[in-house]
Amino acid sequence: MNGSRRSLALLLASIAALAAVLDWLGGWALPVVIGAILLMVMGHEFGHYITAKRAGLQVTDFFVGFGPVVWSIQRGETRYGVRALWLGGYVKVPGMTWSDEVDPALEARTYRRASYPRKVLFASAGSLMHGVMALGLAWASLALVGVPSPSHVGVAAFTPWNGHAKNAAQLAGLHVGDRIVSVNGQRISDATTLVTLVHDHVGQRLRIVVQRDGRDVTLYATPVDGRHITVNGAPLASGSTPQGYLGVELVDQVARVSPLAAIPRSFSVIGRVTAASFAGLYHVFSPHEISSLYHQVTSPSASVSPSAQLNRPQSIVGVVRIAVQSAQLGPGVFLEVLMAVNIFVGIFNMLPMLPLDGGYVAIATYERLRSRKRAYHADVAKLLPVVYAFVGVLLMLFATTLYLDIAHPILNPFQ
Repeated sequence: MNGSRRSLALLLASIAALAAVLDWLGGWALPVVIGAILLMVMGHEFGHYITAKRAGLQVTDFFVGFGPVVWSIQRGETRYGVRALWLGGYVKVPGMTWSDEVDPALEARTYRRASYPRKVLFASAGSLMHGVMALGLAWASLALVGVPSPSHVGVAAFTPWNGHAKNAAQLAGLHVGDRIVSVNGQRISDATTLVTLVHDHVGQRLRIVVQRDGRDVTLYATPVDGRHITVNGAPLASGSTPQGYLGVELVDQVARVSPLAAIPRSFSVIGRVTAASFAGLYHVFSPHEISSLYHQVTSPSASVSPSAQLNRPQSIVGVVRIAVQSAQLGPGVFLEVLMAVNIFVGIFNMLPMLPLDGGYVAIATYERLRSRKRAYHADVAKLLPVVYAFVGVLLMLFATTLYLDIAHPILNPFQ
C-alpha cells in the first residue's frame, strides 16, 4: 500500500510538472486542451467499462494510456491505473475473439459468450459516450455560456470619421459592448431594424436605450448625413437622399438560452454537426482528398493555398492547435470545438472495420445473421489482409496530416 501511495504521489507530481511545462510552452490553453482530450478519451473508455459491468462481463483492466505501468490499484477483479504513454486508454474484457485463451471457469463472462445485444452495446458504448459528451457540451454552450444571437445587437467598435475627434455615437456616450435595446421606443430585434431607423432620421435626436453592465442606460444621439462624412477619404453615402449614420460597427452579442429550452436546441445542434461530420468523413477517405494530401506533401506551395487549407483533414497536432486557438477566444467557441471533435470521433470509431469498435459490431452482427440455424463463430484471421490494408490507409493519413500540420500549419480560422 505504501508503494502504491508513493507511486500515486509521483504520478500527481508528474502531472503537475507536465501541466507547468505545457503552460510554459503554449500558455494556459494548452494544458486545458490536453486535459479536455484526456477526459474525452477516458469518457469513451468509461462507456465500455460501465456497460461491461452492467452486462456481467469480466473487466480485468481499466487504464489511462499504454506502455509501462506508472501506477495501478486492484479493486475486486479489476485493475485501475495509469500507463506511461498517454495516447489513449483501454478497457480489457477477456474473449474479444474466439481464439483468445480464457480460464474455463470465467468463460461464461467473456465478451464472446455475451448475447448479441450486449455485444453491440459494449462495442458501441464508447461512441455513445462521445454522443452524450457532445450533447452535454452543446447544452453547456447554450445555457451556461450563450451563443451569438441576431436579436442581441451590440456595439463592436466605432468608425473614425475624418476631421472629427469623435463620431455621433461616441458623442452620445455609447460604449463598446453596449447592447442596443430600443430606439425611440421601438424594440431592436435585429441589426437591419437599427440601421433603417438611423438612416431615416438624419439630424433628428434619437432616444436610445442600451443595456450596460446588467442595467438599462438612456442616451441621445443625432445621426449625421453620410454624404457629409468621409472615412478613409471616401464619403459614407452618395446620391440625393440623405442617409443617417452614427459611426458604430454592430455585432450579434452572446445570449444565454434557458436551461429547459437548451435541451431541444442541443439536439438540433448535434444533428447539424453530425450531418457535417458524415460529410467530412466521406471527404477524408475520398480518392480526391488522398490525392490532394499527396500533392500537398510533395508540393509545399500547394499546402498553403486557401482552398487546400480549408478542406484539409488534420492530425491530433492540428486539432490541439485549433482547440487552443478556440480556448483563447472564450469558453463558447472552445465548447463548440470540443463538441465537434466528440461527434467526429464517435462516428469515425463506428466504421465497420477492425480495429475500430464498429468492426466488432459488424462481426457480431454477421455472426448473428449466420447463427439462425446453428451457432456460427467468425474467423477473424481471414479479415487480417483487409484490416492491414485499412490500417495502412489510416497510417498514411496520420503521417501526411501530421507532417502538414507541423511543416505547414493551417492558419488560425478564428481570425
